[in-house]
This record gives sequence, structure tokens and C-alpha cells, in this order.
Amino acid sequence: MKHFAWVACAALAFSGAMVARATPPRSVNEVAITDAAMPRLLSEYGFFTDAPAQLPGKGVTPYRLNTPLFSDGAEKLRFVYVPTGSMARANGENLLDLPVGSALIKTFAFQQDGKRRLIETRVLLHRADGWLALPYLWNDEQTEARLAIAGARLDLVTPKGEAISYRVPNKNQCKECHGLNGVVTPIGPKARNLSRDWLAAMVDAGHLDKLPQDVDQLPVWEDRESANLTAAARAYLDVNCAHCHRPGATASNSGLDLRWEQQDPHAIGIGKRPVAAGRGAGGNLFDIVPGAPDKSIIAYRMSTTEPGVAMPEIGKETVDSDGLAIVRKWIEEMAP
Repeated sequence: MKHFAWVACAALAFSGAMVARATPPRSVNEVAITDAAMPRLLSEYGFFTDAPAQLPGKGVTPYRLNTPLFSDGAEKLRFVYVPTGSMARANGENLLDLPVGSALIKTFAFQQDGKRRLIETRVLLHRADGWLALPYLWNDEQTEARLAIAGARLDLVTPKGEAISYRVPNKNQCKECHGLNGVVTPIGPKARNLSRDWLAAMVDAGHLDKLPQDVDQLPVWEDRESANLTAAARAYLDVNCAHCHRPGATASNSGLDLRWEQQDPHAIGIGKRPVAAGRGAGGNLFDIVPGAPDKSIIAYRMSTTEPGVAMPEIGKETVDSDGLAIVRKWIEEMAP
């Protein structure tokens, strides 16, 4: 149902049908994106015509990722804004090259008492001196989100009924996932993790220069059981782990490179010893042991919530049983 609702919303945004609303869409405040200041309220950007309902404003396009980050099962509503008179450039299967003045907007929500409760909205703003990541925390009335430089903790219940202390990252923690070669970088909108239909619609709307050609496509997570097993597992590791476990990122010293495009078995952990032994290894000797998920450090660290052992280190308070199952099955079916 979520997938259907997203497709319907995206179709309306691209077709311009939202223009027919009784209340005309607001225009985005481009100065708020590019100016040196940090707006105190989410509404100052003008990203939404109806922020509590997450209805995007003029020029703001919803999107989804084929394989998303787990984030304790949070519902995530994603949007991209490309400034007036500019367009993004396709870069093969990699990140779309979004011009200065662009913004990526992502709202995290959970169900509470049968209703969607907005928790936080994270924005990535492309300014002249680089990308800036800012978190905004929604109020109890669900009418506004306020800048939360220091982050926050909230008691929530996940879709699987697990009570958690959810962490809204502080401004610096954003860099832990978005840091690459010392600068903040988007990690989500890669051409390989976006549908061809969405990319084509972006081209038609004048927001993207061309349709990327000959690019891989990550499996749609909801279809993982019928997808190629290696593709489903590698897509999961690429999306959930590779923003840290890759050259130039915050966990590059692990020696693991879990990016989709990495083809060296040793680099993705097969037969690879960890750079440092400790309780994080759980007594295991290799990151991945073909045919033996119970002896593989990757599976071990995915299977726990113990601080200092669990992976990913942030953005996870519970075990992603679906993701763990795919990765375990992939390891299990590897030829020893």
C-alpha cells in the first residue's frame, strides 16, 4: 500500500495535477537553501504545500529508492528539489550530480495510534561551499518541525512492535554516514537505486539532463524473494553499509568495501580477516566464510543490538531480520 501511495503521489507531482489544488503550491525559498544561515523552522524552506500531510510544493519531486536504508522500519518520505533554471546531470549509475541550490528532503515517520506520526525531517542543502546536513524535529502537534542541532531521543514503537529509544542525529552525526573524503555527500539518489520510469520523468520535467544509459538496477526490496539472491544481498550491503565501508569514508580503515560495484571477493569480506580482533568479531575469524553465516563476522554484527558490536553503528536500534535473512542466505549458498 505504501508503494502504491508513493507512485500515485509521484505521478501527480510529475503531471502537474497538483497545480489544480484549491490552494496553489508554494514556491520554494531558494535563498533559505543557499544562504549561510540555518533556518530555524522547516516551513521557512517552503518545500511543502501541506507539510503535515507531506504534500510537496512546486518543483519538489517525491522519489523512492529501490532498496532503502533500514532505519528500524521507519516510513521514509523522500523529495528532491532542483533550483529553477538548472538541472541535475546524470553520472552513469552513480549519484545524480545535483547543482548548487538543490535540496534533498527526507521525513521519518512511524505509526502511532493508527496514524502516521512525523518524527524528523532531514535536509541536505547544496550550497556554494558544499552540502550541509540539518535535522528538524517535528512537534507533538504535528504542525511544524524545528531545527534540532543537538539531535534528540524519542520513545517509539517500530512496525514490528519493538519499543525503541529512537535517535534523531545531531548535526555532526550526519557526517558519520554522509562523510566522504572529508566532505558531506548525499548517499541515496544513485541512478542504479532509482526506477527507470522516475528517471525518465525527471528528464521529461526538465530536472535531469539525460536518462542514464547501461546502468545496473538494484532490486526493489519488496521483490527481494524473487530477485537474484546475490543482487538482493549486495544491494542491501551497498545501501545499508557501503556509505561507511568504502574508500574515503568513515570506516575505510576496516578494509571492507561493500559498494555494489566492488567485484573483488576479498574486498567485500570473503575470506578476509578483520583489521582488529575483539568482541565485535564474536570469536569469528573472517568477515565472510562461504557456506557458513554462523562463522561470518558480518552476519554476527548484523544480528545484534549490543553497543560497540552492532552494525550499522547508528540509525539502528533493532535487528533488521529481513536484511539479515537475505545476507545469511547469500553467505549460506556461497560455494566453500
